[in-house]
Amino acid sequence: MTAVDAMPALDGGLADLAQEFITWLETGARPDGMFTDDVFADLTVPHWRVQAQGVDATFHLREDDHPFQGSVQVEALDRTTRGFLLQFTERWESEGQHWYCREMIHCVVSDGRISELAISCTGDWDEALQRRHAEQVRLVRA
Repeated sequence: MTAVDAMPALDGGLADLAQEFITWLETGARPDGMFTDDVFADLTVPHWRVQAQGVDATFHLREDDHPFQGSVQVEALDRTTRGFLLQFTERWESEGQHWYCREMIHCVVSDGRISELAISCTGDWDEALQRRHAEQVRLVRA
């Protein structure tokens, strides 16, 4: 994980909370007290949108479709007026392949815990899609 370099954008408890969130994304280990009891999550992926309310349902939103441990590369971590914004790429192995996705999550924080998540995700790219993208698209900034 490379969140350490990005943490100076946040201070104190907010930095600790962001680190805890990133660790959960990488390991899948549920931290106690990270979410408020009534946390709300709104996930948008290509061609689909799903929501969850409550701690267990919010954890399951990720765990049910993405139970894999992997690596998180933090591209940006910024304070917002209501919490923090995390932009990252993620890589993991499953079904004999190396997978990739890119996400942006706005975490709304209330009383030191995450109360709302607005999540945008590219969807999971298998090796074939990653190759096709590399062949057909020239990124100005990688």
